[in-house]
Amino acid sequence: MGEPRDSGTGRTGSDDDGVAVARDRVENTTARGDERKALILDTALRLFERDGYEKTTMRAIAKEAGVSVGNAYYYFASKDHLIQAFYDEVSDRHVEQALAAMRPHRGLAPRLSADLHAWIDVAEPYREFAAQFVKNAVDPNSPLSPFSPESKPTRDKVIDVHRRAVLGSTAKIDREIAESLPELLWMHHMAIVLFWVYDRSADARRTRELIDRTTPIVARVIGLSRFKMVRPLFREGEKLIRDFLLPDEQ
Repeated sequence: MGEPRDSGTGRTGSDDDGVAVARDRVENTTARGDERKALILDTALRLFERDGYEKTTMRAIAKEAGVSVGNAYYYFASKDHLIQAFYDEVSDRHVEQALAAMRPHRGLAPRLSADLHAWIDVAEPYREFAAQFVKNAVDPNSPLSPFSPESKPTRDKVIDVHRRAVLGSTAKIDREIAESLPELLWMHHMAIVLFWVYDRSADARRTRELIDRTTPIVARVIGLSRFKMVRPLFREGEKLIRDFLLPDEQ
């Protein structure tokens, strides 16, 4: 007696079972892979904090995580890739929290403030990596520099949040200037990050105060873009960033 067939597809019941099993295997493998990748990253961050970035080896990370060295390298080609994954994770969480924090606000200053405070909320638990951030930022050869081509995907995520902060506000801004503002706001963000690195106040209190005091100023300056005589200054500011800080994006 033949096996029952699906009248719509002509496939046997056993064929359907095989597809389901294969699908479940892929899903389970992916889930285990994600868990292992997260384990390796969490272990690396813990060892970086305990032993320092330079002294921590991939072999030590693999041993502590309970995986083979080859397995660790399968997910992360180097320690730099581990740090980049960490930056990506921080950026993803910042995007999520910033968008939620900005949603109740329509004024530009409150939206910019909510955006930057969200970054502090996400980054503050990882303050021990602040010094490493500075080392990477000032090293022109580091792929982890926020200005490097390798960091562009992460950088673009943050710049896009600043773009949404502007476009979602009620601020009256020249359309052309509005397109260039996100890069300028990213530079403000980098200045805030640099101050945070050196801030030793509890819960980054001084950095948060700096955000609260500078975002209204930034919003007022942006508001001046509706005057034609001021617009060339914004264009020149964007051009300076692209010509000297992000030349590889030309």
